[in-house]
Amino acid sequence: MNAFLTGPDILVDGAWQAGRGVLVQDGAVRAVLPLSARVPADRVALPPDSLLAPGLVDIQVNGGGGVLFNDAPTADAARAIAAAHRRLGTTSILPTLITDAGDAMRRAGQAVQSAGQGVLGVHFEGPFLSPARPGVHAPSLIRTPTEADLAFLEQLAARLPGVVLLTVAPEMVGEATLRRLAAAGIVLSAGHSEASYEDGVQAIAAGLRGFTHVFNAMPGPAARSPGLAAAALLDRDSWCGVIADGIHVHPAMLRLLLAAKPAGRVMLVSDAMPPVGTRLDRFELQGRTILRSRGRLATEDGTLAGADLCLADAVRFAVRTLGLQPAQALGMASQAPADFLRLLGKVGRIAAGCRADFTLLTQDLEVLGTWLGGEWQGEPGVLARAAA
Repeated sequence: MNAFLTGPDILVDGAWQAGRGVLVQDGAVRAVLPLSARVPADRVALPPDSLLAPGLVDIQVNGGGGVLFNDAPTADAARAIAAAHRRLGTTSILPTLITDAGDAMRRAGQAVQSAGQGVLGVHFEGPFLSPARPGVHAPSLIRTPTEADLAFLEQLAARLPGVVLLTVAPEMVGEATLRRLAAAGIVLSAGHSEASYEDGVQAIAAGLRGFTHVFNAMPGPAARSPGLAAAALLDRDSWCGVIADGIHVHPAMLRLLLAAKPAGRVMLVSDAMPPVGTRLDRFELQGRTILRSRGRLATEDGTLAGADLCLADAVRFAVRTLGLQPAQALGMASQAPADFLRLLGKVGRIAAGCRADFTLLTQDLEVLGTWLGGEWQGEPGVLARAAA
């Protein structure tokens, strides 16, 4: 689609711009221009009271639309999960495989290579985690990496036209392994860990780039045992992913995180499971029944099992409960995760050269629809009403 999108306020690098439009050509943003500009494209009027933000980027998506990636680590499953979240405002995802056998990891790595636009790569959350902090991960599948595991990850990172994100417990893999994986181009994040503060600092020096659902599945800071969470809070250069739903992390801890970290270093993640985008009230996860109740997903014994959340929900929570400005919250769900993945020149911004992925919202941050590579993904009536 070649078009000049006009009408809404446009979020450009953290600030709203009015009286401008976005020129889209061949699936990419060419420029953000004044409305008076002469452009070689049809003008497409959008609702004048709407907001145009970069397409949301979710780095931790276990499932959606009734599909669980662990159940079916295939290209079709990745596409189905991406489509479910696209309807909810997220245009780019990392399908996430939680701790599983080596064969499932290989199938997931193969799947994302042909999943198409909207799938940025793969997130392996495990299996190299701490047995003391499994969360809902199957303890029988948690292990330390073998040479074959490391070779597989290196080879996948070399051939995948996207990102390999690996969540590890730093104390379970060691500094030399972290350095090796980082050198291979793998994005490393710490989670499900009992690591000490000192372990965390050493891991950052060895190439650790971020922290997975910070505060969850790791000990909280204490007076004489600051732990991994303190390393996350105090490091100025790393990124922290966080599940902002009022269930996984208390709002006071979220405010502490935002006060501690520099701007652009906190990412909203969904940790979404299959019920998101459906009316399912339960699903099966590696032989266990997970129940959905009042926004909470948990095993029958009460262990949290991912989140009943999409990224736009997290944005609204950040604005309505934490008091953030919409521009800041939307940046935490687009520009920050794209920066973390080293993809800021491709997604997460409305800027020349980036893929034309956008999320159109009301003033109340309800999603009206999305564009993926310049193609409208929402209901046709939204654009028709705007044109009328």
